[in-house]
Amino acid sequence: MKRQQRQKLIEAQARAFHTGTVEYMNKQWVFFDEETDEASLLDEYVHQEAEVLRNTFWIKGYLLEDGGFREGASISQLENGETVRIRKQLIYSLEKLVEGLEDEALLYFLNTLNSLHFSIHDSIYCYNHLTFLNPEKEASGVNFLIFDNETQICSVQHHFDYGKKRVDRFEFTLSDGKRTVIEKMLS
Repeated sequence: MKRQQRQKLIEAQARAFHTGTVEYMNKQWVFFDEETDEASLLDEYVHQEAEVLRNTFWIKGYLLEDGGFREGASISQLENGETVRIRKQLIYSLEKLVEGLEDEALLYFLNTLNSLHFSIHDSIYCYNHLTFLNPEKEASGVNFLIFDNETQICSVQHHFDYGKKRVDRFEFTLSDGKRTVIEKMLS
């Protein structure tokens, strides 16, 4: 799977956006997240991918300083009360973990996570032990991930053994006690 295909797979996950409205207040653009009711300065999201709802269509582009919005080569200004969704960024350690997984292991992981009603964008913590190991040598260890979908918590232990065979084992434990284990071996 190419990098672009992986990116599309991640982008298609549920809850990939912060959705809310924007308002110009006290000479600053403020973003009001509809899910959390939290307000934040729009400046925190400058140069991030976003979509603006205009005439019932989501227009893709990038947020600019001072309430600007770039769609392709054109630049427009956001309007008070306009609905905006800002693409969520993965935690850096999770992003690196996803990049390092073999295609099949990534698909097994995402499909299982989704079947448990979680999205990769629900991640609130990721410890990626692989970043501390030499990728040229055999390696084994465990990565720890925690996801919160606002209904439950999911803890994932990713056991890996990258020797003669490449083994990825994911142990999912939900806050209600339900457990799921998947394992993928590649020669």
